[in-house]
Amino acid sequence: MKAYLKKIIVKIIEWEAKVVLRKYKPKIVAVTGNVGKTSTKDAIYTVLSHFFFVRKSEKSFNSDIGVPLTILGLPNAWNNPLKWLLNILEGLKIIILPNHYPKWLVLEVGADRPGDIEKIGSWLHPDVVVITRFSEVPVHIEFFESKDAIVREKGYLVKALKKDGLLILNGDDSDALSLAPHAFIKPITYGFKEGLDIRGSNYNFVYAHEKPVAITFKVDYQGSCMPISLGRVLGVQHIYPALAAIAVGVSQGLNPINVAEALIEHEPPHGRMNLIPGLNNSTIIDDSYNSSPVALDEALTALESAEVTGRKIAALGDMLELGKFSIDEHKRLGKRSANMCDVLVAVGVRGKFFAEAALKARMAKKKVFVFENSVQAGDFLKEYIEEGDIILVKGSQGVRMEKITKQIIAEPERAKELLVRQDEEWERR
Repeated sequence: MKAYLKKIIVKIIEWEAKVVLRKYKPKIVAVTGNVGKTSTKDAIYTVLSHFFFVRKSEKSFNSDIGVPLTILGLPNAWNNPLKWLLNILEGLKIIILPNHYPKWLVLEVGADRPGDIEKIGSWLHPDVVVITRFSEVPVHIEFFESKDAIVREKGYLVKALKKDGLLILNGDDSDALSLAPHAFIKPITYGFKEGLDIRGSNYNFVYAHEKPVAITFKVDYQGSCMPISLGRVLGVQHIYPALAAIAVGVSQGLNPINVAEALIEHEPPHGRMNLIPGLNNSTIIDDSYNSSPVALDEALTALESAEVTGRKIAALGDMLELGKFSIDEHKRLGKRSANMCDVLVAVGVRGKFFAEAALKARMAKKKVFVFENSVQAGDFLKEYIEEGDIILVKGSQGVRMEKITKQIIAEPERAKELLVRQDEEWERR
């Protein structure tokens, strides 16, 4: 779609979104940060939807197009001008005609470039802002002068809070905590450290038939301790979203026990440390949605911690949008993977640096494999996987690592049900 046409469409649907917010006055939870936005948004939706009529951002609709589309409840028309016209007409209908509109919106708000969040924050004024986590080398940093510039950009959403709005912060992250002074009232904090308002502890894996099948942890809040179990996922990455969701729930006066019970039914988003049965009675940790240094660090930690009867295989694709940090971070994590897995499968132009660093760290050459793309890597793994193996599949969106997962899942007919990017638009790419 032409750039000028996109600008016109964005202006129109943004105007429609503003009018809809003025008409229906929903409460808004806006989620931002550098890591874990989508998982946190989905966990908050799980909690609130048990008690209210709620709409959330679909997938990662977090841009200048995605946020208005979520407010309007309309799909992405991609490059189809006719569908965009229909979207605009549907938006007008919502404005003109009576509509059973949600009482709550849970919106993910992202920033690819400087000014993205500042622009959205100029008209979106949330009731609650949740800041997830930053990292020493954030994703999208190639478009910002520094990590501090990214934190500053995210801070515009905090400044957009309503006067009586609430800020919820990842208390384990110093950059997230640095945004506290921008809040009008005392923020709520969550994480694992002592003294936080919502505190997680006792994180463990659950096993069945010698395979990991879930995680368990406890949540402490105002003297109460609540056990929580999340099925078919691994990693501390899923605990932080649950803690944030509990923080949102209790901030709205909901009973913490009821909030914790709501999370039992939580279905984490696809492509984020999901446990999926693989070929030859293996297990896949499907983390193919995206990648960044901090997320890969945590994924490798989960892989190392898992107890399995077979080999631990890491299929790692390029981490994109890291700018000047790209080569160093691929090498750092390649070296780390040499100590945390039995076999390394590196994918992509930058993926070769994973392999180089692993070999330099004395990982056996016969245990390191390099491929140009995910399809080639999937073809290899399809023949290589043995019973009892566990395979971590992770890479940035542009590397399309879900193609590997699709080739090695035990039930390929369930790909659309289990994996990310299975709609027709992505299939054509």
